[in-house]
Amino acid sequence: MTVLPILCGILLYVMMTPSSEDIEISGALIYFELNTPIQTLPITESQVNSWFVIISVFFLCLYLTHGISATDPTRRQHILEMAVEKCEGLVLDNMGEYFKGFAPFIAAVMVLSAFSSLLTLVGLYPPTSDFNVVAGWALLVFILITYYKFKCGPVHYLKSFGDPVPFLAPLNVISEVATPVSMAFRHYGNVLSGSVISVLVATGLQGLTHVLLGRLPGFLGEFPFLQIGIPAVLSVYFDIFSGCLQAFIFAMLTMLYVATGFPEEDYKAKLKKKAAKA
Repeated sequence: MTVLPILCGILLYVMMTPSSEDIEISGALIYFELNTPIQTLPITESQVNSWFVIISVFFLCLYLTHGISATDPTRRQHILEMAVEKCEGLVLDNMGEYFKGFAPFIAAVMVLSAFSSLLTLVGLYPPTSDFNVVAGWALLVFILITYYKFKCGPVHYLKSFGDPVPFLAPLNVISEVATPVSMAFRHYGNVLSGSVISVLVATGLQGLTHVLLGRLPGFLGEFPFLQIGIPAVLSVYFDIFSGCLQAFIFAMLTMLYVATGFPEEDYKAKLKKKAAKA
């Protein structure tokens, strides 16, 4: 069941992609459009693939948590418990005791981002190569950052723009707005650039094979020998290592921005004042 949504995505991609003999670098396909009162809503390849990833992760979680036992744990349970402990420790080390409940959210961010980037291994368009998808994640993180900055009230939030000196307030406002923009562009740009570089190198190797070995007799002159091995090595870096690394970086930035934006000491002092008045 975990693999079935990905297979559905591959089948949908084969059915909806127009045939072409040339190598093309383009954005996500638009499968269909919905007419809404505000504007036309396109349903794109990145949105559909995102749902396929979510469904796959859902079934994977059901598989990993099936048959959990406190007396006779399986190897699968040991692996799952180790992953949970690592994620909880990561959140505790970077965010503190107050945010220990953030572990499921951070784990969901890392898994969703990593699995979305790894779709390139099966020939599907990765949702992380679509700026609209990553910008939605960054906007959600920005809402969380703002929410925790408002914990001490709107007056305290507005005063924070004057730190450390009031004349830096315009720069602090720009920095506040630039946070989700930088997070989105960093993630989207690194994943997309890796896909583009892999395609360009594979195309270049095909042309180089034709120039160097094109005079070989029969099918040997048409076989792309130089495309064997080298694109796979690049795929290990750009599709696997870089995709997982960007997922980890996005999760780390989420933890750091939320934790550093929360005035924990001021919030605790506020709670003490309320308790004293009560």
